[in-house]
Formats: sequence, structure tokens, C-alpha cells
Amino acid sequence: MKIVSLELTNFRNYERASVEFGDGLNVLHGKNASGKTNMLESIYLCSIFKSPRTTKDKEMIYIGEKNACVSLTLQKKYRKHTINLHIDEKGKKRVLVDNIPLNRAGELFGVLGVVFFSPDEMKLVKESPQERRRFMDVGLSQQQRGYFYSLQRYNKTLRQKNNLLKEWRGSKNIDDMLEVWDAGLAKEGAILISKRLAYVKTLNDSASRFHTAISSDSEKLTLSYESFADLSELSAEDIEKALADGIRRAREKDKELGYSTVGPHRDDIRIEINGKDSRKFASQGQQRTIALALKLGEVVIYKNEIGEPPVLLLDDVLSELDINRQNLLLEMTKGFQTILTCTEFNLDGASKKILISEGTVKQI
Repeated sequence: MKIVSLELTNFRNYERASVEFGDGLNVLHGKNASGKTNMLESIYLCSIFKSPRTTKDKEMIYIGEKNACVSLTLQKKYRKHTINLHIDEKGKKRVLVDNIPLNRAGELFGVLGVVFFSPDEMKLVKESPQERRRFMDVGLSQQQRGYFYSLQRYNKTLRQKNNLLKEWRGSKNIDDMLEVWDAGLAKEGAILISKRLAYVKTLNDSASRFHTAISSDSEKLTLSYESFADLSELSAEDIEKALADGIRRAREKDKELGYSTVGPHRDDIRIEINGKDSRKFASQGQQRTIALALKLGEVVIYKNEIGEPPVLLLDDVLSELDINRQNLLLEMTKGFQTILTCTEFNLDGASKKILISEGTVKQI
């Protein structure tokens, strides 16, 4: 899989811009705040239908304009695709694939696979479990569209249950109503948990290999899935039974607190370095190495699942690595398309070198 070309109209600081990409390593070079990250954001948007930087889609429209457009052409194993994404003055997005409008965001998953890494990805290690759940959900949704739809159904049911828990005071049939929502949560939640368990198990193998190489074999990375109970050896059917029982046992607590406390929306990935919890003990450098290993591991899983690698987007990652680790990282990215941003233009082996300057693009 590779991106062939990208056209931006009124997107961020680009009034009009177009760029062609090559196989292998593509380098976006330019000063800070010149628009390099904006270009990566536009690519991510065409894959996930969400920005990695903002929830306010209107912010992506060029100042003074009413709408923005991103047009992308990609080559997959057997055919080309075009993605056209539009943002209107109200911030509403719509997307066409091969000139056919998509009715649901989930239909976009699987068209363009991307793995995005930026300095902010260190949040994966240190910050709340929500960051790590999102990491799993994005990775799995790109590979399995059915996972995304199960996630949507689970979240909708969870919102309905939580609304009921907030407003139940005085209701005599609260338990009857909760039974309905809990059955739905157990059914969809078991699908999510079983998929996540398999994902984290595979990720542990692939990410640990990358981490060993990046850390010069000085540290051992271990990943495990954390839930309300140890579910790692259970079948999907048994996970559903265990989850239903766990939700039922937490009912009085949930009624007291006003929200649901058991389920995949509360789960996490435990990340350990040499047996120690990285959330407590990892240095900033270790956090960066872990996050990068997780992303590279995600690339391997995608390739093995789909049959071709995703596009790797690396935003300002080299500035935080010494020269040996820079060379090692670039060696690891061989074999699939990588689009990398940097301020120092001293990289060899790039198939395309593109200068970004205040919203203008020049192929070198």
C-alpha cells in the first residue's frame, strides 16, 4: 500500500498544494510551523476520519475560507483508490471513495491504513488508560471493520445505561431496565475484549522485538491486557458469561456512583520494562522508545492481518533520537512507505525529498 499523490485545498495553512510521493522513505523538510504536520494530519484524516490533533474540525479550514478539501490517491495491491474528503463551514465532514459517497464513517476503515507517530504519542505510556484503549481501538478498527461497529454499539449502550444510572432515583423498575442494557454490554463487550486480548498478545511479540533493537538489547518490554478479571485463557463465549457476571456484581456500586464500572471501557494495557510498571518508573527517553516500538509493532500486525503494510507517518521523531537510533529506525522502516517530517535535511536514501515552507510545497 502506498500513497501516490495528495492535494490540499484550503486545509490548515495550505491554500492550494499538491505533492507526489514515492515508494519507501519520503522526507518532508522545513522549518517549524511551516505545515509539515498539517500534511500528515490530512493523510490521517483520510484514513480514520478524525484528526489526531483536534476535535474541532472547523479549525482545519484555511482562515477566511468556508470549506476545505483533501484529495488523496493510493495504490493498493490490486487497484488504485481515490479518497476525497470535504469539511464545510459548520465543521461537518463528508467523504467519497472512488467518487462514491460513504454513509458511515466505519466504511472508510480499511481503505487507507496508516500508523501515526508524533512526540505526543508518549501519552500512550504515561497518561490515562483512555490513551491505550484508543490505541487498541484505532489499530483494530483499521484491520477489522466489524470491531469498529461492535465498539459503536457498545458505546451507545453504555451511554444509555449511564444516563439511566444518573437519573434512576425513585424508579422502582431500575433493575429490570438495567438487565436489558447489561445484556447488550456483555454481548458487545465480550467481542471487544476477546479481540483486544489477541491483539495485545501479538503486539507483545512484535513490539518487544523492536524495543530490544532500539534499546540495544538492554531492556525487555512486556505487554499484558488488564481487565476486571483474568480473561486471557477464556473463549469469547466464556468471556461474555464472565463479563455479564462482573457487571451484575457491580450493579449496586454502579447505582451508587452513577456510572458503569466494569467492562472494556475501563480496561488497560499494562506496560512493563524489565518487570517494572512503565507508567510509574519509565524515564522520558524510555517512554519514547516504548511508544515507538508499539507503533512499529502495529505496522507488523497490520501487514500480517491485511497482507500489505500500512503507510507509516513519522512526525518529528528523529530529533529525539541519537544518530545510531536514527539509522536503526530508518533501517526498520524499509519495505513499506514512510512519510517523515524533519527540520534537519541530512537524510540519505529518501525516494522523495519535499521542501515545505509556509504552506507551499517544492519537490527537490
